[in-house]
Amino acid sequence: MGYGKTLLIALDQLLNALCGGWPDETISSRAWRWELSGTRSWPRKLIDGLALILGDRDHCRESFESERLGRQLPPELR
Repeated sequence: MGYGKTLLIALDQLLNALCGGWPDETISSRAWRWELSGTRSWPRKLIDGLALILGDRDHCRESFESERLGRQLPPELR
């Protein structure tokens, strides 16, 4: 993973934590959890819609799965 993507993920996690979310989770993953739990669906729709413009289909679900499986962790911690 490149430095730029790493930095964007760190900023995403910081913003999520500032908004009351888990400190090691991205906003996209949180939006998917909200949709699954029935809490709210608009954040997932908004994020996935923006991501689709950039060619990233199912962004929130993929982010959630990445978090759940620890794909963002360094190889030594997986």
